[in-house]
Amino acid sequence: MRLEEIVRQEPPLKLINMESVEVEEIKWLLYPFIPYGKVTIIQGDPGEGKTTMVLQIIAKLTRGKPIFPASFEKRKEPERADAITDENNADMDVSKNKQCLQQPVNVIYQTAEDGLGDTIKPRLLAAGADCSKVLVIDDREQPLTMLDIRLEEAIIQTKARLVVLDPIQGFLGSDVDMHRANEIRPVMKRIAVLAEKYQCAIILIGHMNKNSNGKSSYRGLGSIDFQAAARSVLIVGRIKEEPETRVVCHVKSSLAPEGKSIAFRLDQHNGFEWIGEYDISADELLCGDSRGQKSRQAKEFLKKILSDGGMAQKKIEEEAGKCGIKSKTLRNAKQELGIDAVKRGNQWFWILSE
Repeated sequence: MRLEEIVRQEPPLKLINMESVEVEEIKWLLYPFIPYGKVTIIQGDPGEGKTTMVLQIIAKLTRGKPIFPASFEKRKEPERADAITDENNADMDVSKNKQCLQQPVNVIYQTAEDGLGDTIKPRLLAAGADCSKVLVIDDREQPLTMLDIRLEEAIIQTKARLVVLDPIQGFLGSDVDMHRANEIRPVMKRIAVLAEKYQCAIILIGHMNKNSNGKSSYRGLGSIDFQAAARSVLIVGRIKEEPETRVVCHVKSSLAPEGKSIAFRLDQHNGFEWIGEYDISADELLCGDSRGQKSRQAKEFLKKILSDGGMAQKKIEEEAGKCGIKSKTLRNAKQELGIDAVKRGNQWFWILSE
């Protein structure tokens, strides 16, 4: 075959001039954790509550409700580093993190591990979901993969705003080695194209590898190219000293500043409950560093310093700083102890509840 014939088989050269590219604003399913039109990965060890948390998010979307409770928004710490120094600032405007009510949306949820009737639907009902808006591609005759045309057809037909594949390795296909970058890249490219083309959020749920000493960015199961292709990566882990407490840590955020770690409570009696911000990093969470010990230290500090009556908030913060207690840890301990805040003149005082 002549060189001219080989060249003609290649696609023609097309150049994009950046002057002609329109600037687009990123839209968010949940700022800054889950963007629309992009791929988000949520990973963690088995049994840490990844799927339960995602089903809670799905339930709220099908009802058009905010994902976090209104009380949680008030507890979210403002971005200013000095905001904690005045109790008034707890209610200051944090518009980027405000949640907007929206119309109920359709969601595609695919699981390769749990039964639909005995596990997924009971969890959705417990979370208050409108199950008529949760769709599943029937792949009993032929397993679904990320390259399957049925995935795009389902997004078109349902106009789904969220697609969840749980877990990642269940939808790669038998001929794809999840540890080989050259095999993972085209798969992730395809899923990213679908997210952008239909402006839906795509969440891939994954397990962690057993490298307990590794950094959080290298604990994902399979090739690092999974995380490289995702625009947001979250890790879910359990606090060892508080087994009912699970924390979501933001370990990659390509489109916005990384979000602060968020905790939720999961137990057999009270079910699922968002707690709020939590003072722990992803590496600390995965390495088992004792955030619970930090929390207990802060609680003991507050009980002791307030045992003889109320004290000015600024003074409490100064003394806490001398003890190495961070502002967020101090505020979390205040909330968990139910400490009251009373304004006297121009100062806020903290008082132990009776």
